[in-house]
Amino acid sequence: MPKIVDHDKQRQRVADAAIQVIRRSGLEQASVRNIAAEAGLSVGSMRHYFSTQAELFAFCMNIFRERIEKRIERMTFNGPITQELKQLILQFLPLDDERTIEMEVWFSFNAKALIHPELRTLSNEMHDGLYRTSKFVIDTLVERGLASSNLEPEIETEKLYALIDGLAIHQIMQPGRLEAKRIEFMIDDHLSMLCRNE
Repeated sequence: MPKIVDHDKQRQRVADAAIQVIRRSGLEQASVRNIAAEAGLSVGSMRHYFSTQAELFAFCMNIFRERIEKRIERMTFNGPITQELKQLILQFLPLDDERTIEMEVWFSFNAKALIHPELRTLSNEMHDGLYRTSKFVIDTLVERGLASSNLEPEIETEKLYALIDGLAIHQIMQPGRLEAKRIEFMIDDHLSMLCRNE
């Protein structure tokens, strides 16, 4: 009787192995051979689950996207709105081990997206997700009547998007230069500026 294989479970196993290889040695070492060895599979069986390396990378990035989405879904917005919005923003910053790994792999993935056209759509979707989060923060402040009277939503959305993206890059490129509390203070300060009435 042929062995029944749980394909979703095997794909997850391969993706977990890929993430470990990328985290340990960088995306350049995430070859089918190295990932197969990490997963304890043959190269042939690897290709059965992911026909191309780009397909494997995209699968890994979708895992990270799902992790972020699940963290956000678990959030409860029942406290002071600016504090809740700050916690939402912090989900996109590498302030603990889980988010640091996500961000490191995300930057590696973006580098690959520059040379693999089939990855650009997913890369753009993830950037769009961060932009939409920034827009949600600004729109919420406006809708709740907390925003400064002269606030320009489109410009402030772009500024917040750039702030989050920039802080994430700095944390990855210069880990430890800014403590988590300092970053939280910067987010608090920025939200306060948006809410300040002239």
